[in-house]
Amino acid sequence: MPGGEPRDLGGDELVRVLATLANPHRLRVVAALSRERMYVSELARALGISRALLQVHLRKLEAAGLVTARVEVSEDGKAMKFYEVNRFAIQLTPETVEAAERTLTPPGDGPGEQKTKGSM
Repeated sequence: MPGGEPRDLGGDELVRVLATLANPHRLRVVAALSRERMYVSELARALGISRALLQVHLRKLEAAGLVTARVEVSEDGKAMKFYEVNRFAIQLTPETVEAAERTLTPPGDGPGEQKTKGSM
């Protein structure tokens, strides 16, 4: 979802992005990375959370297309994974929600979902 111009997201993508941003830790990560790109340890210190917890949140943000990682080698030869925010704009209006709803995967048809007796 790179780019700063608002675009219409499909229903499943909109749900994934909104669910990803619905966590306060992930909102803080996006806010910090919008100010500057950072490597994992630096970001964990800035947010006051463990690297392990941060990695969980970064994976979710990356899967939703909100952040990107790049490994760089420092002058002393140490590999450092830098994260930066991908530019995005989501225009959320009743009309965009209605349009996204039309493209949602039907319940029971998504990955890992099982059809229930009443959903066939």
